[in-house]
Amino acid sequence: MRDRDLRLDQIYSAIADPTRRAILAALSHGDIRVGGLADRFPISFNGVSKHVKVLERAGLLERRIQGREHWLKLKPGALREASRWLDHYRMYWDERLEAMEAFLLRRRRAGAAGPKPRARGPRS
Repeated sequence: MRDRDLRLDQIYSAIADPTRRAILAALSHGDIRVGGLADRFPISFNGVSKHVKVLERAGLLERRIQGREHWLKLKPGALREASRWLDHYRMYWDERLEAMEAFLLRRRRAGAAGPKPRARGPRS
């Protein structure tokens, strides 16, 4: 497996968890201490710490140590890398969806111009 594929696997695996996405959302507002981050979640400090380590390994955040405090900072570059991968497929699906929309519009117009369905009488 190529390094890029491994990196994408780590990124997508990391953001697959709702707690880790919430951690990233919290960091999008600025740097935060690990202890302050842990206070925001209904799980143990150790639980938050494990999520933070997964995000660190995926390159989505970085840790800075000042004295006894561990500060976390969002690293959006990894998210941009994952987004570029999705963009490639988004273009493909956008083309397919536009073609399907055009087909359905043509079909609807052709149906509107065609004969009206007959009304059915009561069944005996």
